[in-house]
Amino acid sequence: MRLPRRLGSAALLIAAALSAAYFAHISRLSQNPAARAKAVPPAPIGLPETEPPPASSQAGNADNAPPIVRAARRQIGQTVRYDPAYTALDYPMGDVPIEKGVCSDVVIRALRQQGIDLQQLVHQDMKANFSAYPKRWGLKRPDPNIDHRRVPNLEAYFARQGWAVQDEYRAGDIVSWRLTGSGLPHIGIVSDRKSGDTPLIIHNIGAGTREEDILFRHEIVGHFRQPALAAP
Repeated sequence: MRLPRRLGSAALLIAAALSAAYFAHISRLSQNPAARAKAVPPAPIGLPETEPPPASSQAGNADNAPPIVRAARRQIGQTVRYDPAYTALDYPMGDVPIEKGVCSDVVIRALRQQGIDLQQLVHQDMKANFSAYPKRWGLKRPDPNIDHRRVPNLEAYFARQGWAVQDEYRAGDIVSWRLTGSGLPHIGIVSDRKSGDTPLIIHNIGAGTREEDILFRHEIVGHFRQPALAAP
């Protein structure tokens, strides 16, 4: 069936006008990056456009986590950089500014919230048993500014106090490693959250306190648990 001549002409004019408007819009977007970005919002970096983060990485109830885990997690967003510089500290309960620190500071700060001051405890034990501690730094006597912030000293103290365990990794446990490649000592706290079946670790390995899947990425050399938490 043929359209009346006038109706056919009108349809052609409308189609031409719509086509011109469309190409004019595309042309403006191509010349205006801001408008193009607004018209097509980018997908979140590191995540698929249509899939949420894996549920396993969100597992764990912060309210039910052991106190040491909650205390460590509160450091996320507060401690934002890694700074190993030697610093003169108050004694006892001395600390560097919360926005910086090293891996051991995550543990030290979390345990202080449980009434355990590793600065004082390690210093007292080293004064009484200096020969039981590593001799890696050429010290002839204890130094309360730095001794408790050194992972090998914490490993020695925890072992001497009966914190070492050899069973499954539980939320609130303290783990120490020797980093792959460098062999440097590292320490962190086992989280109540998991990636699959692997517990996450709250630690500071260079970019501030974070909660990450690193438990089995390096050689584990120490596994410790507060004696009050050791019973099933």
